[in-house]
Amino acid sequence: MRTLRVVGLHEDGKSIVCEDPARRERFLLPADERLRAAARGDATRLGQIEIELESQMRPREIQTRIRAGESVEQVATAAGVPIQRVERFAYPVLLERSRTAELAQQAHPVREDGPDVQTLGEVVAYSFGARGQDYSQASWDAWRGEDGRWIVGLHWMAGRSENRAHWAFSPGAHGGTIAAIDELAEALLDPNSYRTPRAVERPDDEQPMFDYGVSTGAKVIEAPIPEPVEDDTTELPRVRAEDDGALMPEPEGARQAKPKPKRKNHPAVPAWEDVLLGVRSQRG
Repeated sequence: MRTLRVVGLHEDGKSIVCEDPARRERFLLPADERLRAAARGDATRLGQIEIELESQMRPREIQTRIRAGESVEQVATAAGVPIQRVERFAYPVLLERSRTAELAQQAHPVREDGPDVQTLGEVVAYSFGARGQDYSQASWDAWRGEDGRWIVGLHWMAGRSENRAHWAFSPGAHGGTIAAIDELAEALLDPNSYRTPRAVERPDDEQPMFDYGVSTGAKVIEAPIPEPVEDDTTELPRVRAEDDGALMPEPEGARQAKPKPKRKNHPAVPAWEDVLLGVRSQRG
């Protein structure tokens, strides 16, 4: 690399005249913004100028796209520049997004009767616990939507399923408020909506399967219990048959009163006329 020395300003007033001392060759160097930034030692401005020259995307546009939720890799691909050149402009915006996501977790979900006492982070952590999921593996992010409002997103895996929930964040006093945008976000705000296993009967004495559904309570069908009918029929006593000794019922109308036991034999009492005549009667 040869060293040049500055001779002076060109007559057009837009270029610097440089000369090679050894060969006496002269060169014109455009006196543009990049040269002035280099002369000041402003490396940041030099990087911005390089991006502007190498692509049609200006630094402000890069930051706007990062703030809208794009990644550094996506912006670098769209701009056609190395990732390292995008990172220097994306870094402060990424910090802003991370800080907003932290603030949103301290916001209060909006209910029908007003903001909840609990914060978004507390409600979501409880919902994960009720579902038996690991809340520590979930990741938060935030970005600005097309309307300029902040959107807060939560990403997590449940088995092989990838899930994402989104809320609209409105910063304000006492942490601000948060409102669900999609169904997953609404479900996480309602801990009682988690799915519980219920047994499903299978034929052939197999083990029961378990199906997952929202618990709504069992439906009981009440059937009227018939009142006992009084039966006036009295069971007839049974007597033994003479032939085989089996118990046979007495025929209708054959029931008689049991005979009274006979009294023991006592001396006969004389009649009244016998007493008067002095004669003993022969009555036996």
